[in-house]
Amino acid sequence: MTTTTADTLVIGGGLAGIVTALELLRAGKNVTLVDRDTPERFGGLALWAFGGMALVGTPLQARAKIDDSPERALADWQRFGELADHDHWPQQWARYYVEQSRPQVYDWLLQHGLKFMPAVNLVERGLHGDGNSVARYHIVWGTSRHMTLTLIAALREAGAGAGGRLTLLHRHRVTALEHAAGQVSGATAIDEATGREVRLQASIVVLAMGGINGSHEEARRNWPRDRPLPAAMLNGAHPFADGRMHHWAADRLGAQITHAGEMWNYAAGIPHPFPHFPGHGLSLIPCKSALWLNHRGERIGPEPLVTGFDTHWLCQQVAAQEKPWTWQLLNRRIALKEFAISGAEHNPRIRDRQFLRFVKDTLLGNHRLVDQMARQSPHFIVADTLAELAGRMNALTASHDIRLEVLQATADAFDAHFQGSGKPEDDAQVRRILQARQWKPDSLRTCKPAPLQQPGAGPFIAIHTQLITRKSLGGLQTDLQSRVLDAAGQPMDGLYCVGEAAGFGGGGASGKRSLEGTFLPGCILTARAAARHIVT
Repeated sequence: MTTTTADTLVIGGGLAGIVTALELLRAGKNVTLVDRDTPERFGGLALWAFGGMALVGTPLQARAKIDDSPERALADWQRFGELADHDHWPQQWARYYVEQSRPQVYDWLLQHGLKFMPAVNLVERGLHGDGNSVARYHIVWGTSRHMTLTLIAALREAGAGAGGRLTLLHRHRVTALEHAAGQVSGATAIDEATGREVRLQASIVVLAMGGINGSHEEARRNWPRDRPLPAAMLNGAHPFADGRMHHWAADRLGAQITHAGEMWNYAAGIPHPFPHFPGHGLSLIPCKSALWLNHRGERIGPEPLVTGFDTHWLCQQVAAQEKPWTWQLLNRRIALKEFAISGAEHNPRIRDRQFLRFVKDTLLGNHRLVDQMARQSPHFIVADTLAELAGRMNALTASHDIRLEVLQATADAFDAHFQGSGKPEDDAQVRRILQARQWKPDSLRTCKPAPLQQPGAGPFIAIHTQLITRKSLGGLQTDLQSRVLDAAGQPMDGLYCVGEAAGFGGGGASGKRSLEGTFLPGCILTARAAARHIVT
């Protein structure tokens, strides 16, 4: 058996693991970082994420005259997330987040030469104004991919000095933690390239293996019984985030998994045209102006589904439908201005920092992405007439669910608000669109309300969507030093947990809902807290 020895063993090569290792190396520690994935995928989901961050009290907010504060952000967080008063550690981590996101995340990333886009976005407003009361959503210029690659470069530089204090092991799967008398002393792993067992000795172990619901079996097992569960879902999480190490730590060491049923899923996913793993989905940012329909082509209601207000509620409405898919009905005019896909892969203008091209796409429409999806995805259907569209929708689902007269009646009922004595604002979706357009960044990306069948706005588009799993809001319970806690609430000697594995702090800091953009900063905050305590 091969043996490696270090001061600290970090299990998981996502953002949280990378930041933990980086901070420890800079403090003079020897670190072994072990990751299941291949070298080119080092960075985990952060390598593919969009890079949105909920940050409080930043210079960008001040420049836009956004009146924000930790107190205001905490009130929004607790209300929207429905955090229980007695849920001690999630409450503590929520407070820590809003107080420290500026110095510990925003300022720290700037020190690494990273930048943010100038516009601060207003997301997750809440159906009744109970979400973000001000704009907090900052976007990393270059997306999370650029950020992750920058931090990986810093990691390698920090580990190269003093004889090489970083041991980086790819394609190694940890199977067990070594421990005696309650003290962790390392782990055992399998080198998946050779099949050989490897012993990883360290007096400190940091769990950074990601969330729980990259496994559909785990997600279904944890799904709250009082919420609808769809018959089928796509996977937008990492397939290696399967909860095995969570259960190992709980079953063998007495760690506590809390809030496992709370998840941050998305309501509109499509299968990835070139999947990286079975069931791989893309998370769409649904067009606000699209009509959201059930499998028969009827508008879902009575409250229409509109993105940007309450993702948690949207997911429940989609999950409650008779069949595990819904339809987005729109036209090319809407798609060019509003259609987007979350993540670095389908946002090359931001990812590759092409500012002038990004401005052009924003002002003139994202023709490249719309045409790309029309070519690559059978779930993105384009047709000149509603009759042709209905036929192709049925062909995709191998059904006769969509009747032309129903689809036509749905479109006509919406368009009637714009004709004769009709009033567009009588429609609840139009009211939400008008509300969103009051914020300037949204006005640039959201169409002025108009009839769906407006001459010259075509062709028609129907997007076949499913619920897609994404992030775990629950995880191993930790204190503010990211130490794993046992059943008595006491820290376990030598064992830490960071990032999504810890429910982004405390085993469930977001509660039932996120203010959106709290996940990447949660990885950084929990990782830096762990490293700081390990060092001191």
